[in-house]
Amino acid sequence: MRIPRGARLPITLILVLLLVIGAGAIALLGPWRDVAAEDPTDASTSASEQPTASEEPTAEPSSEEPTTPAVEDAVFTIGAVGDVLPHDTPIATAAADAEGGGYDFRPMLEATRPYSEGVDLMLCNFEVPLSQPGETPSGYPSFGAPAELVGNLADLGYDGCSTGTNHTLDRGADNAEYTLDVFDESGLGHAGSARSQTEADAPQLYEIERGGQTITVAQLGGSYGTNGIPIPGDSPWVINTFSPDIMDPGNYDPSELIAQATAAREAGADLVVATIHWGVEYQLSPNVEQTAMAQALAESGQIDLVVGTHPHVPQPFEKLDGGPDGSGMWVAWSLGNFISNQDSNCCISETATGLFMTATVTAPADGPARVSGMTWTPITVDRVGQQRAYPLLDLVNDERPGILALSEATLQQRLSEVEAIMSESTGAEFPVLDAPSTPTGEPPAVIPRPR
Repeated sequence: MRIPRGARLPITLILVLLLVIGAGAIALLGPWRDVAAEDPTDASTSASEQPTASEEPTAEPSSEEPTTPAVEDAVFTIGAVGDVLPHDTPIATAAADAEGGGYDFRPMLEATRPYSEGVDLMLCNFEVPLSQPGETPSGYPSFGAPAELVGNLADLGYDGCSTGTNHTLDRGADNAEYTLDVFDESGLGHAGSARSQTEADAPQLYEIERGGQTITVAQLGGSYGTNGIPIPGDSPWVINTFSPDIMDPGNYDPSELIAQATAAREAGADLVVATIHWGVEYQLSPNVEQTAMAQALAESGQIDLVVGTHPHVPQPFEKLDGGPDGSGMWVAWSLGNFISNQDSNCCISETATGLFMTATVTAPADGPARVSGMTWTPITVDRVGQQRAYPLLDLVNDERPGILALSEATLQQRLSEVEAIMSESTGAEFPVLDAPSTPTGEPPAVIPRPR
């Protein structure tokens, strides 16, 4: 509609025109509206859902479930030898064998290394305390071994030893405690003596990883007495004894060992080994006190394996009724000597021999770990031929080292004597092991005892 110049429009018409023009402007501006100003519920994607430069895109969830390693049946071995008893002559030999001073017992034990390195958990009976720095090592009657002996055993594959014996206090409580300090520094476990009541109450633990299982072995220890040396009143925990009166140690009380074994199982031990210093020196079979105590231990159902020491001669093996779940308790009554200066020259002929015990442990995937067999290997010491220890069957059957001072007749006699002793073993088959075994996996973890 054309409006003549100078004419005026009615007010209503002006209002209508303004409304039409305003609506058109809004329509034209529509494509450039500010999205952020809109109602967020009307937007297909809100600002909070937009990725920023600092955020990584979310990874797609994996369709694969995490897998747990399968638990399998496991088998491993425990090895043990008898008395590590360094008299003056072995100490002097270790000094002569050391290069650059000090003491080195490894040459005299090197022939036994394949056996000590061939098992999964290796134990010994450390018969004596150590001499402290500045002290002179000595043998009988007041023993004090060179500190190097502990590290030498670790190098030979040993994992721990019993340290509670009738000689533990030969040089007093300070040396007994120092001995355990050196064991700790060498990474070896220990049982039977302690530096505090807390440590005395705790078993030595070893953890073995096999077949997806972690199997915990507890080692306990103790002695019938201390050769009449009083236990200090301010450190009654320094040695674990099982005789009510150490001045008259003819009556054994198994209650403390049973309590310790029970506590060890309640704390998670799968297998309990008791290393016990008992019996009568130079007696070839267990006495009444040994058998009565072992029977009580077996009836408790808390102990799997007993390793006996102190008589300085071999004694038979036996499997007693009882044990965990009634599966039996295995006993090595005495393993005899390992390091010593004894033979028929001072004592009886059998003191020149000892036993290397190998116990096989079977741990089913769906059941408890149990000892399933034991073997023995005769060990002998050539006292005259530089104090060397040898697997006796190696000397009888194989080429003999040039330094050997033992005659054919002596070798055969010693073998016959050990065979006669072991023929008295009862309760199971105990075959001789004439070659070292092979470890079934990595070495055990030695768990320090709390102090």
